[in-house]
Amino acid sequence: MRWLAPLPTCSSINMEFLQAVLAFLFALGILIVFHELGHYWVARLCNVKVLRFSLGMGNVIYSRRFGPDQTEWVISAVPLGGYVKMLDARETNDGGVRGEISPADLDREFTRQSVWKRIAIVAAGPIANFLLAILLLTVLFMIGVPEPVAKLRAPDNSTLAYRMGLRGNDLVTGVNGKPIRFWSELRWEILESAVEKQPVTLTVKPTGTTETVQVIVPLDQLSAQDIESDFLGKLGMSLALSEAQLGNLMEGSPALRAGLQKGDIITEIDGKTILDNRDLIEMVRASPGKLLHFKARRAGSILEFLVTPLSEKTEQGTIGKLKVEVSSAPEMQNHSDSLSDALRKGTERTWSASILTLRMIGKMILGEVSLKNITGPLTIADYAGQSAKTGLVSYISFLAFISISLGVLNLLPIPVLDGGHLLYYSLEVLTGRPVSTRIWEMSQRAGLAVLLLLMVIAFYNDIVRLLPA
Repeated sequence: MRWLAPLPTCSSINMEFLQAVLAFLFALGILIVFHELGHYWVARLCNVKVLRFSLGMGNVIYSRRFGPDQTEWVISAVPLGGYVKMLDARETNDGGVRGEISPADLDREFTRQSVWKRIAIVAAGPIANFLLAILLLTVLFMIGVPEPVAKLRAPDNSTLAYRMGLRGNDLVTGVNGKPIRFWSELRWEILESAVEKQPVTLTVKPTGTTETVQVIVPLDQLSAQDIESDFLGKLGMSLALSEAQLGNLMEGSPALRAGLQKGDIITEIDGKTILDNRDLIEMVRASPGKLLHFKARRAGSILEFLVTPLSEKTEQGTIGKLKVEVSSAPEMQNHSDSLSDALRKGTERTWSASILTLRMIGKMILGEVSLKNITGPLTIADYAGQSAKTGLVSYISFLAFISISLGVLNLLPIPVLDGGHLLYYSLEVLTGRPVSTRIWEMSQRAGLAVLLLLMVIAFYNDIVRLLPA
């Protein structure tokens, strides 16, 4: 076992970069294909002729025709989107002439379809993304993965969590009346209330008891910046870790010389209660060369030891070290759901994530949340690489939530996007006549400008976020 990690080599950095790129391209490919297949399948159901199905934008680098209509299936150069090109009188043909359609295909032209068919075709893309997210989340809930339980670490006396009565090892079993088990569920439910600055009611089982109590935590003190960062930390809520149990003791370890053994659980240092290995590490690091009075639990008995941590110079200053392996793992549980329960939870999580995304977009428009939350392909690629490195479960979860984001984004009422087209057709339903060609063309240009502006902001945020501080 290595005790000091080697410096990363160029080859390892290149491999990480390649992994991130491949994970990003695979994720983008899956999400785009599902989105565009939604348009394609419903267009075919509505008997609309599909001319081209493109994965990517820009110049075509590969194409093949097949199917009843000899649809052209292509891969294009820029992998940041895709499209389904249908027979449309508003667009020019290959000869540059607009509106020339053979009499045999007139009934299959897109604009000649009823407004409800056009709405169904356009809405099918985002709906496909939501269905993909539900499918992926259902699989995750059925598989079941080890997750940290919603057990709290002892909050600092100055924090809101402490003032509200929360204590170390308290187990949160519900939020706003909704049962929860895991830390991820606790974080998600509190985030939804924090966005609206509504107080949250926690159902808590204090350590050592079987009864539960209700704790109301106000969230109106959280700023937009707090919500964008570690909002639970701002409240004084953090995940409880495992007890401060010693692992292997290295040769020359001060703990070994003092008589401590592997498996000993440190309960107190110099009169201060040690809750977990984070407390142990912090106490030792802050005490280089200082004699410390340890209390440890071994086989049910409390033993006492005098330990003097070694001094080690680092860039941050001199720190204390024990030369002992420690683990900071939280308490984990694994739970898998039945198909019906997993499907229900996947649907609920997709719905709540969609609503939360819309709320965040609304707050960005109102200036209540920073535009720094807009992320682009560079950040998504970074997240894709990190989640792929963590494991298949993390990567599937990443795919699900990116699919939700893509579905919500495409439903925004911005011309060029699906939501813009749905806005046109909604106006047509209300007025009884379609939007004029001139208004359609002008709004498309305006929508493209808005989209380009958002892309510039996203790329800028990506670059700032990924540059070293």
